[in-house]
Amino acid sequence: MYNANVNCSLLKKHLNYLTKQGLIEEKIIGKERIVYAISQLGAIVLKQFKALKEVLPIVEETREETKNQEPYLF
Repeated sequence: MYNANVNCSLLKKHLNYLTKQGLIEEKIIGKERIVYAISQLGAIVLKQFKALKEVLPIVEETREETKNQEPYLF
């Protein structure tokens, strides 16, 4: 956690969310060590996201580029 430069409370919040969604599982190793592992559902979701990323190009725009644009309506 410290080497990743991640805020502890923010990390706990995200781990809790992912656990509740069933995407990761909390496992206890030894007496007190807690580790997190991807669940079967999490692996499926990750696989689908990777497939989507290949099909749909992700375009990043800056605020300057979108500031003067008209809203996009379907």
